[in-house]
Amino acid sequence: MAGLLKTFVMMLVFAAQFAHASRSAVLIDSHDVNLTHFQMSYFIDHSETLSFDEARAQTFTLSPNQVSLGTDAKTTWSQIEIKNLTDQPRRLFLHQPQAYHNRQVVFYEQQTEGYKQQQLEMDTAASSPLMYRGSAIFEFWLDARESKRLYVKSVSFSHQWFSLLILDEDHSRRALLGIGAHNDIALMVGILLALVIYNFLLYFSSNKKENIFYSLYLISGAVWVALSYGLLANLFNIYGADTLKMHLSLVSMPVFLILFMMDVFQTGKHHLREHRFLQCILLLLVLNFVYGLFDIVPALRHTSSLAALMMLVTLSVSISLLRKGDPLAKYFLFGHSLFVIFSGVAVLFYKGIIGFNYISSHGVGIGIMLESLMLAFIISYRIKILEDIKASQDELKLLAVTDPLTHLYNRRYFYTEANYLLEQARKTEMPLALLIIDIDRFKAINDGYGHQVGDQVIVALSDLLRLNSRKGELIARFGGEEFVMLLPNTSDEKAQQRAEQIRSAVQSLSLDQQGDSLSFTISIGGVAIDSERETIDTALNLADIALYEAKNTGRNCVRFSECQMTPLTS
Repeated sequence: MAGLLKTFVMMLVFAAQFAHASRSAVLIDSHDVNLTHFQMSYFIDHSETLSFDEARAQTFTLSPNQVSLGTDAKTTWSQIEIKNLTDQPRRLFLHQPQAYHNRQVVFYEQQTEGYKQQQLEMDTAASSPLMYRGSAIFEFWLDARESKRLYVKSVSFSHQWFSLLILDEDHSRRALLGIGAHNDIALMVGILLALVIYNFLLYFSSNKKENIFYSLYLISGAVWVALSYGLLANLFNIYGADTLKMHLSLVSMPVFLILFMMDVFQTGKHHLREHRFLQCILLLLVLNFVYGLFDIVPALRHTSSLAALMMLVTLSVSISLLRKGDPLAKYFLFGHSLFVIFSGVAVLFYKGIIGFNYISSHGVGIGIMLESLMLAFIISYRIKILEDIKASQDELKLLAVTDPLTHLYNRRYFYTEANYLLEQARKTEMPLALLIIDIDRFKAINDGYGHQVGDQVIVALSDLLRLNSRKGELIARFGGEEFVMLLPNTSDEKAQQRAEQIRSAVQSLSLDQQGDSLSFTISIGGVAIDSERETIDTALNLADIALYEAKNTGRNCVRFSECQMTPLTS
């Protein structure tokens, strides 16, 4: 009785195993074989020591052919039940496209007697026929109507994630040489490197540290994206331990991001509490980076936790800066939130919590790209803010040296610039002349037409002087109805001609006042300055004497000083 019961139990177990195998078997039932989605099963060897015979005796878990199992699954065995339903033998290829980030991949093909093994060590994969552009390729045969078990042992450095494909020869070639492979990653890296070049150029023109920190952040991101998503393996056949140190770019990237934040937001000067939080997380990241230089694998184990802490601190700081009214904080918070969201999805994927899809497997790269673009916007927006501030400062400076009514220079600026021009004339021995221009009977215009019309007359004269000026000449309103012109490289004779042209132009000027025509005249006093003996003050005194003479001889005329005064002494 006991023997019958034992036999019955064994039959049930066999039936269950058969049913399980039937549900997960991969069926080859046509000439074309392009299996990118199918059922397999896996077993995690936590001891990392099991032989093939020991591993295949374990209980395997049913799963899709794309898996992410986290950091606790460094050694994973995959089992595939495959059956050829056709009457022809088939030559097939098993691909592992993500083999580039592993330490070792071993393929076992169970046969009638024993098994066939193909082993790929990543440190020597560049010269192995089993490796091509980052993908491991294992060839096997299925006879007509044959069923077979395949095993793949995958040993990772840190995170275990991979996909397995079963392809015929034609589709295998297309997968390895296919147009479009890694184009998305190449585009990401290309955009990041273009931003690097642009920001280095900005640094050379502006000498701002934010451009250097941003460029180093971009370089770290580009290295990590190219490494983690197979572009370096695809282009340069770099695999195994040679790539391990390059994963430190994932640690250096947040270091440069925090330095960028400190510089852009000037936290050390304006936000001391936030600055201290950033300093603390920066210290932890730098220590982990230095640790990784000596022992990379344990350092990478801490990277996810440090990344989560960094995201929490940087988000908190950006929210605090936003509440304090920083104009850049909202843009940084938006871009950094995108990075946090997509990186969070990727962390869940790497830990094996969520499934294998494009967004989960490429989450960090997508997050880096989106944040990089937003940081580029922040830099350009900050440049605009600084330019607006500079423009405002320039406008304030201009208001300080100009007359508000005519927008000509005022007396203060005239003295500063005139003394400079006098010094230049002295050095170059070039002639220099000065004119004082005064509106005739201006009080009568104010009394007869009102001060508003008087202002219009002043503005009309200032516009005419500006229109008749030449490059390098200095015009200023000295006060009331009096104007001064300093004429560099102008002899006495040419200065008198210029003065007469201006006087004549004013005499021809007519202002419309409610249907009436208002005309006015000016008197001009001038002097050819002896730059070796005279100062601007003495020249003004001489020109003023000439103006007084013009006023006393009937106005509407030009008079030039014919005598020289003794220079004023300081």
